[in-house]
Amino acid sequence: MSNKRYTDEFKAEAVKQVTVRGHTVADVAARLDVSAHSLYQWMKRFGIPPAERKVSDDQQAEIRRLKAELKRVSEERDILKKAATYFAKMSG
Repeated sequence: MSNKRYTDEFKAEAVKQVTVRGHTVADVAARLDVSAHSLYQWMKRFGIPPAERKVSDDQQAEIRRLKAELKRVSEERDILKKAATYFAKMSG
């Protein structure tokens, strides 16, 4: 598995070669030395207009933030439940 990182511009240009210029995914992937799977993933992301992609990226960031907050709050709740159980045993 390759650890290469490609710029968004590189990915967008690779997608253009398939979508605009009509080259096959296999041909572009071989020429750029990337996997066809990566190219298909880039097509999902960069095949949509930039404005829509920005909205989608913002939504994904918000979802990640909310999941992290939910995890933190759930952990806090669990700690408080354990503390309440402990103090209930101590007092009664």
